[in-house]
Amino acid sequence: MQVQDVDLRLLRIFVTIVECGGLSAAESRLNIGRSTISTHLSDLEIRLGLTLCKRGRSGFELTDAGRITYQASLELLQQCETFASTVAGSKHHLSGRVSIAIIDTLVSDPRCGVAQAIAVLKDKSNNLQFDIHVCEAREVETSVANGRALVGIGVSRHHIRGLDYEPLHLETNYLYCGQGHPLFGCDAKDIHTLLAQAEVISSNYMRDKEIRNDGLNYQHSASAYHDEGIAHLILSGKFIGYLPEHYASYWVEKGLFQAIRPEKYHYQIPVVLITSKTNATSPLAQATIKTIKACHSG
Repeated sequence: MQVQDVDLRLLRIFVTIVECGGLSAAESRLNIGRSTISTHLSDLEIRLGLTLCKRGRSGFELTDAGRITYQASLELLQQCETFASTVAGSKHHLSGRVSIAIIDTLVSDPRCGVAQAIAVLKDKSNNLQFDIHVCEAREVETSVANGRALVGIGVSRHHIRGLDYEPLHLETNYLYCGQGHPLFGCDAKDIHTLLAQAEVISSNYMRDKEIRNDGLNYQHSASAYHDEGIAHLILSGKFIGYLPEHYASYWVEKGLFQAIRPEKYHYQIPVVLITSKTNATSPLAQATIKTIKACHSG
């Protein structure tokens, strides 16, 4: 089929629907009503001659054709953005969407520099749209790999082919307990016994998965995918868990968190800048990467 402007608009709507997990959830992102979104989706299905998804009481679910179309749409839209930014670059003007995928809580790390990078890029051009997607570590990589994000900032243990990883800084994580927990303010002689009894939060977040061998009591009675979830559990006073030092410092300074034997229970993990080899020549990608590096303070 010959791709026209209307097709690109419909594909963008379709991608948003998939990313939001359904038509209703996409309303606020698209700023249009559910019935209009449904009409656009039907128009795209007619245009392609495919059924892209199942929608009804059972929820939203992509068909096999829908999954293929979604991936192809991401690639096509990325190519369109690369074309636009390359042409704009030839005129020495930055233009396009600066999409950054990033792991949660880095906003509290003064070394991160993303906010400063956004300010610098915004000052360089008024033709930029900024999209910050906060997500789980593995999703940062896949977002860059499939073109949803121009760059990513996260952690990685098993690199994905086609991506480049450049270390930015080391993040230190400590083991914390909250006010009300038996370990909080306990006598040094009681720590060993209380640690053996303490329930430790199991993190499904790849920030620390596979790195710890601390001999603690992982009963899997509490788990979280993100640091904010871990913080809620620690604040309950019933569990202990690992958090980045820069994030936990907010509660430490308020006297609500306490590091447990920091000389022993800690680990470091590299935070990396993740980029795609396929858009390495894009002027917008180059400018974004250069600016993030310049604003980062490791």
